[in-house]
Amino acid sequence: MARIIDIAEHKEEALSAASAVLGDGHPVAIPTETVYGLAADATNPAAITRIYETKGRPQFNPLICHMADLAMAERYAVFDPLSRALAQAFWPGPLTLVLPLKPESGIHALATAGLDTVGIRIPKGFAGDLIRAFDRPLAAPSANTSGKISATSAAHVDDDLGGKIRLILDAGASKVGVESTIVKVENGELTLLRPGGLAAAEIERVAGKRLRRQKKASAAIEAPGMLASHYAPGAAVRLDASTIAAGEAAILFGPRDIEGMEKAAMRLNLSPAGDLTEAAANLFDYMKKADASGAATIAFAPIPDEGLGEAINDRLRRAAAPRE
Repeated sequence: MARIIDIAEHKEEALSAASAVLGDGHPVAIPTETVYGLAADATNPAAITRIYETKGRPQFNPLICHMADLAMAERYAVFDPLSRALAQAFWPGPLTLVLPLKPESGIHALATAGLDTVGIRIPKGFAGDLIRAFDRPLAAPSANTSGKISATSAAHVDDDLGGKIRLILDAGASKVGVESTIVKVENGELTLLRPGGLAAAEIERVAGKRLRRQKKASAAIEAPGMLASHYAPGAAVRLDASTIAAGEAAILFGPRDIEGMEKAAMRLNLSPAGDLTEAAANLFDYMKKADASGAATIAFAPIPDEGLGEAINDRLRRAAAPRE
């Protein structure tokens, strides 16, 4: 079973223990402001392979490489002026930029799924301190079995992967609660590859231009979270529910009930006040709780598709997609 270290009480011990496990080529579950990540040395092919093996993740799905700061990121990737402006505005934070790899960058092709680009993010808090101490980028997808609900607490990680990894670092609940927003700049145009914890409108405000959305049917896998079925609980997921059927787990948004609530096996509300930031922070935890209720179906009330609602609805559509 994994060892769990509380960062608030034992930060130096956590840094030392995590650096040792990472240096030995094994993954460590680390907290970030978005979700918990399963981190390993992005320059070590054996370590990256262990991420894929632990998650059961397809190796054509690239991994985000986390850096300590912009200077470190510039050692590995080429920044155009617009990407650099976005990095300076939003790093550290929930933004991933897909950038051209520098020749002989040192990031292994297993981390990029053989692409000539790399997704880079600078996380807030302890994760950045760990990367700085380790002095190598960390490839870190979400710390959960591939395709399943992302982990937003150390307990979530332990329940799912605790028997497969050596170390989990605990910093409490993730503040943002959904993965980072992924953006690619190409020929001066901005493309949104995955909505996430940074609202598209904020990116457009800094960039001074609109974000292009990819057509989902033709989108190649350029970044994590682009698979059609992802973030899925064991139960079926039903979206935009206007009524609740007997025995369903109901997940609401806002102050209003919907018809049939008295028949629900479980009732949760992402944000009674209709706050999308609160809803994003609660999303994966509430999905896990509803899934654990034993209900065959989780019914979600409608959520506005604006601001962080775009990221929430993206996750819900993938959770509801047909599963192979």
